[in-house]
Amino acid sequence: MIDYRADLHIHTVLSPCGDLEMSPAAIIHEACRKGIDIIGISDHNSTRHAVMTAEIGRENGIFVLPGVEINTEEEVHCLAFFENSDQLDKFQAYLDDHLPDIANDPVKFGYQVVLDRKERIIYEEGRLLFNAIKQPLELVEQRVHALGGLFIPAHIDRPKNSIMSQLGFFPRDLPVDAVEISRRTKPGEYLDLHPEIKSHVVITSSDAHYLADIGAACTTFRMKSRSFDEIRKAFMMLNGREVIAV
Repeated sequence: MIDYRADLHIHTVLSPCGDLEMSPAAIIHEACRKGIDIIGISDHNSTRHAVMTAEIGRENGIFVLPGVEINTEEEVHCLAFFENSDQLDKFQAYLDDHLPDIANDPVKFGYQVVLDRKERIIYEEGRLLFNAIKQPLELVEQRVHALGGLFIPAHIDRPKNSIMSQLGFFPRDLPVDAVEISRRTKPGEYLDLHPEIKSHVVITSSDAHYLADIGAACTTFRMKSRSFDEIRKAFMMLNGREVIAV
């Protein structure tokens, strides 16, 4: 088994809160510089930067999990990752169908743009991506798993936009592949306070919106190689594979 350093919660310039320097190429360069092996691209309610970031990552020795950070009807943030572009396209259509038609104000919230490899703007999302989609947590999880994706409630320790803050508890019957604890909390301390979470695999991530924040919190994946299938097996703790949040 090989230990891989992973930061699975990174926003690009497509997210309204993402810094304008957060281009796919710049993110990959920063991950390389910091010795990160695996990253997750998780813009708010959009997958449109994930495929190109994965392509640039592959060319530079970084494995990219293409995905999204969904804001559910309950205002719960969840990460979802997919293996291929067909799954991403289908989930993007689902997001587009349920994102409210409320215009973004770039001055107030920031620009929401997709770049090409030369960092030229090729698309601007007109609807505000921060908004909750018109789908409850349970149906979002079902859609992610029906497409073969990975589903991870995000930053469950935060007092806002987390499953714990919005619902007040963690649903026992919600099928999740892991849960994420933010870089602001030590996983061990949080689990001591919430023993009901100990049955779940835990990751910790940076939730980076700026280049400097990439790698501020990482998780170790102990597995045979870097692939979507190996990551899924690591979440299942199969045959010596492990996920270690520190």
